[in-house]
Amino acid sequence: MLYSQNEEELLKIGEKIGSKLQKQDILVLTGDLGAGKTTLTKGIAKGLEIHQMIKSPTYTIVREYEGRLPLYHLDVYRIGDDPDSIDLDDFIYGEGVAVIEWGELLDQTLLDDYLEIVITRFGDGRKLSFEPHGSRSQVLKEALDNG
Repeated sequence: MLYSQNEEELLKIGEKIGSKLQKQDILVLTGDLGAGKTTLTKGIAKGLEIHQMIKSPTYTIVREYEGRLPLYHLDVYRIGDDPDSIDLDDFIYGEGVAVIEWGELLDQTLLDDYLEIVITRFGDGRKLSFEPHGSRSQVLKEALDNG
């Protein structure tokens, strides 16, 4: 579990996460509206050596960025009931990393091995907890827990 007191710290946590990611890693970001999912993704992108401006994919469903690894930033809030409306396999089994906002709305059988990052408000800051679902995500969680 990690704590962030402000946006700058949340970005640094994201950068740390991004620096440890490998091809086909999947992160599911869970949290209320305004919890910091897109802010965390901006930090993850920095850790993947992406220099483009990261925007929320709320209306486009997916945005793709190039860096050390491609980043597929998805917001599935609008497709939770109809995952066939996009080809998730292109992003989940592609050459990059998938960061899925509102991924808890998807049928979990669609994802094999993913690290769920739960972001909750904690005072003025945020608390991040890591819930691995599979062997690779367990390794990633341990790497994050150990710095």
